Amino acid sequence: MALSTAREKARNPTPRYASHGAAGARIADGLRDDILVGVYRPGERIRQDELAQRHGASRLPVREALRVLQGEGLVTLVANAGARVSRISLIECQEMYRMRERLEPLLLGMNVPMFTTEDVGELRRLASSMEETTDVEEFLRLDRQFHLLGVSAAPTSVLTQTVLNLWNRTQHYRRAATRLFYLEHDHSVHHDHHLLVGAIRQGDTDEAEHVLERHIRRSRLELARHPEVFEDAASR
Repeated sequence: MALSTAREKARNPTPRYASHGAAGARIADGLRDDILVGVYRPGERIRQDELAQRHGASRLPVREALRVLQGEGLVTLVANAGARVSRISLIECQEMYRMRERLEPLLLGMNVPMFTTEDVGELRRLASSMEETTDVEEFLRLDRQFHLLGVSAAPTSVLTQTVLNLWNRTQHYRRAATRLFYLEHDHSVHHDHHLLVGAIRQGDTDEAEHVLERHIRRSRLELARHPEVFEDAASR
């Protein structure tokens, strides 16, 4: 994969599912984005008629889009009860983060030899921008770009999509934890990002993997300290 393509994939990394039809793919893309930015929250009902009206489509592509997102773990379909945004428990989230601790460093290690000076410069810019911003949503946007750029170049058949799905399924809870991180003025996340850029710049694959593993573990432990994040979602 060309690095320019990899950078584009990091900005918009989810495949378009053309086999489901153009309308279904378009609706899936829009709904996925809405879920990830928090327009819909875990447990919230998704009204198919509203989606169809908003996109000027029939119910068929809406149902196709919902099946796509069900496959990604973002939507839960229940017979005779409609569709809701999927929610996960603290235990499930901890399991997903443990998976990320193992899989994401592995994927990063496959990508490190493929980075150019331009790529390292972009990662450094993103790390600095995250440290400077005081807006949670801006931080989340930059953080996603940073981490997905770091794992988007190496060609894989399963691993990249698996990591992306884990990111997407935990996005709401990462948002809630990030708000707490800002309130507590914890700067360790920024230190991790700069260490990661340094390891990648030096081509030190082992160090980059270790830094990322510790970074993800720290997030997992931080989430475990705040079970209220999951209790709030479960009460909806």
